[in-house]
Amino acid sequence: MTVDPATTYADLPVPVVSVQGTPAECGAAYGRAARALVAANLDLYLRRFREQAGLDAAAVRVAGAGFRRTTLDHHPRVAEMLDGVAEGAGASVEEIYALNARTELIYGVRPDGGDGGCTAVGVLGTHTATGSLLIGQNWDWHPAQREATVLLATRDERGHAVVTLAEAGMLAKAGLNSAGVGVCINMLGCDRDGLPRGGGAPGVPYHVLLRSVLEADSLAWALRAACRSPRNASINMVLGQAGDHGGELIDLELAPGEAGWLHPVDGLVTHANHFETGLPVFDTIKEWGGSSLFRSARARRLLADAAATRKVGADDLIGVFRDHASFPLGICRHVDERDAPLDRSETVYSVLLDLDGRRFGLAAGPPCGHDYTWLDLAALLPAD
Repeated sequence: MTVDPATTYADLPVPVVSVQGTPAECGAAYGRAARALVAANLDLYLRRFREQAGLDAAAVRVAGAGFRRTTLDHHPRVAEMLDGVAEGAGASVEEIYALNARTELIYGVRPDGGDGGCTAVGVLGTHTATGSLLIGQNWDWHPAQREATVLLATRDERGHAVVTLAEAGMLAKAGLNSAGVGVCINMLGCDRDGLPRGGGAPGVPYHVLLRSVLEADSLAWALRAACRSPRNASINMVLGQAGDHGGELIDLELAPGEAGWLHPVDGLVTHANHFETGLPVFDTIKEWGGSSLFRSARARRLLADAAATRKVGADDLIGVFRDHASFPLGICRHVDERDAPLDRSETVYSVLLDLDGRRFGLAAGPPCGHDYTWLDLAALLPAD
């Protein structure tokens, strides 16, 4: 097991935790390395659970126990890792599972009151300057999360390696793996979202679902993991895998009991925080409005000329992620003081993924004021 402090990567805005071993060993080492950050993140979310969802500590632990049982049933290796995180961090295992289900617990009771949940882009290698498949996103969330986030790199006993941005104590967000599979995400909301009533078994937590995708060694298995998992919260994933002829790219919209998908058009996929595939659900964005209604179309339009000449590069995606149309609530999102304090959102981090190069690019947000640092998966997880 190795742990690289943030000072090892002077230009990187987050601490790096790099661990190797079985899922349980990786989880425990991660928990130990990020113990203080995990505690801080739990404090942040226990407050949000209480203030936004009316859940006291006892209710959070009961919910976490249910999510643990579901994770064990559907993704036992991920459960081993999460159990290890709790052990290493000296935290309640139920609270760790509740943390990974923060989307379900916050918005399962109180519907999302806005559209501040990321803009994502994918470009097939056939339409990029280097031939590499590129995906990326702005992660828009409460600014307090910036200080409780890590870059997590893991290699399991089979040699499968993953690098992902993660809120401390969670196992995934945007990331890529050694098989060239990558994922970026957008929050969605619909009338099917919500925890089961009457004590029924909950679905797979939002962030466990993301980890299961990154555990896959092919795009097909990533799609199987995503579609076969029962869900209580809607999510959009831009999924890709490097490979011959530009690799492959797909956008997957998931709601409880439903799935829809979009294929690249002219080499591009873009997505924001509303449904685009025509699923038979009521999209709650209709009750709130906001910048999601134009961010995806604008991102596509900003990239269209470069894609048409097959010359999209990382700088083009960076330009999209720094776009300020409808400031402060554009693609590059800034805090709007008119929002209630717990509803405030900004681009916390911006992520770029070069799937062919197995490279992870990261900038602190909002990205208009920060540079991107690139890290190689192999360098983050050197062979013993």
